[in-house]
Amino acid sequence: MLTSGNLLNKEKETLGISLSVKDAPAGNLFKLTCGLSLRPMTKKPPLPPKLLAECQAANELYLSKKNQLKLNKRKIADEIGVTPAAVAHYLSGVNALNARFASALARLIDEPVDRFSPRLATEIAELAATTDHSNVSPMVQPRREAIEYPLITWVDAGAGIESTGSYPLGISDEWLSSTENAGPSGYWLRVKGKSMTSDTPPTFPEGTPILVRPEGFDIISGKFYIARNAATGETTFKQYVMDAGVGYLVPLNPAYQTVQLDGAWEIIGRAIDAKITGM
Repeated sequence: MLTSGNLLNKEKETLGISLSVKDAPAGNLFKLTCGLSLRPMTKKPPLPPKLLAECQAANELYLSKKNQLKLNKRKIADEIGVTPAAVAHYLSGVNALNARFASALARLIDEPVDRFSPRLATEIAELAATTDHSNVSPMVQPRREAIEYPLITWVDAGAGIESTGSYPLGISDEWLSSTENAGPSGYWLRVKGKSMTSDTPPTFPEGTPILVRPEGFDIISGKFYIARNAATGETTFKQYVMDAGVGYLVPLNPAYQTVQLDGAWEIIGRAIDAKITGM
C-alpha cells in the first residue's frame, strides 16, 4: 500500500529535494519547507592542495595587514568589483585565486603576488611581457614647479580661507614649498597632539607640517582630511574611513577614539603632502 509518507519518500528520490513533513492538527496535511530542484545538488569538490595553499597564504597576509591598513572584505570587494561573499570564497579556499583577484589583493595589502602565489605571479608577468606595446609611446611627464603656501594656525584653518587667488595680508610669517598642487587657497598646518602618531607608516608626529587642499578635492576612504565640527568649533586632522555606508574620522594612534561623522562634522580639506621633521 502506498502511504502518504511513502509517496513523499518517492518524490524525494525522484526530484532530489529535501522535504520536512509536519502533521497539521486537523487531518494529515503536509507542508514542504524547502525549494524544489529538478536534479540533485552536488557539492563542489575541494581545491587541489596547491591551490588551497595559495588561498590560505593570501588569507594569512590579509589577516596580518587588515588592522594596519583599515581593510575588510567589503573594501576589497568594492575595489575589485565583486561581492564580499566572493572575496570570502577566495580567501577561504572555496574558489581558486585568479590573476585579477591576486593582483588587486597584492596592491591593497602592499605585498607582491609571489608572497602568496608564485604561480599567478608568473602568469601576470608573462601576460605583461606578451602585451603588444608597439603602438604605445612613452608620455613625457611634465616637471612640477615648487609652489609656496603659508603655514597657518588651526584657528585660521577652521575659519576658512576664501578662494580669491591671493592670501589675506599677514596670513603667515612662514611659507613652505611643495610640488603638490593645493589650489589657490592651499595652506600648511602643523599636526597637533599625538592622535596621528603610529608605530608603522604612515605616521604624522606632533609638529609635522601637512599641506592641505581646501577646495576641489575628492573624499576617498583611506585618505587624510581636515574636518571641522560646526557645533563645537573643533578642527581635527584624521584619516577618513567609509565602512558599511558610514563615514568615520580615524586616528592612527589606537589610544585615541574614532569619531563617527554626523551632521555636525564637515570635511574642509584634504592633506596632500607632509614634511618629515627632525631629520
